[in-house]
Amino acid sequence: MNMYNSIRGLVCAKSGEAVFILCGDIEWEISMPLNDLGSLSLNKEYRVLTWLYHREDQMKLFGFTDEKRRATFLELLKVEGIGPKGAVKIMGGISQEDLEKALENGDLTRLEAVPGLGKKTAQKMLLSLKGKLVQTQDLSFSSQYNDLVEALAAMGYERRAASEALTKAEAVIASDIKGTDREKLLFKEAIVNLSGT
Repeated sequence: MNMYNSIRGLVCAKSGEAVFILCGDIEWEISMPLNDLGSLSLNKEYRVLTWLYHREDQMKLFGFTDEKRRATFLELLKVEGIGPKGAVKIMGGISQEDLEKALENGDLTRLEAVPGLGKKTAQKMLLSLKGKLVQTQDLSFSSQYNDLVEALAAMGYERRAASEALTKAEAVIASDIKGTDREKLLFKEAIVNLSGT
């Protein structure tokens, strides 16, 4: 379980792959991919989604600008040979869109071009992550259904398959059904689509 889900505060400094966020009387040091770090401006307030790395001799916070970026980080950690620092470096060396495309298309050459990513690790990424990262531009439903994608992924379905099943479900559910009722129906219909029944 992640101890800190997010931190909201004022960006008071940036250094290397870290951002320093002042929240009340506490200044947090959070490691971030360069892509995420570059989107933050000094002396402005942001909410940063976090993940806590905790070992006997070390505790470190990693941060991301949105849930999708954190989910990508967590998927990278499942690849043999990629630790938190490596995942941050990989994500900082390639855009989210390019990473998704490279994984979906099996583009080993593009992955190998990412700084710090060798051929063997790139191959492991392709084997482990193909179909796991959803391209948001492919989703025809609102980002409010990201939670449903995550719930289906937790049940063992691939995120891309889950998003496609939800897209199909969206097309058959009456538009006048709103809110929680709509989400329940979408979820149920998506499972039917995924199970092929």
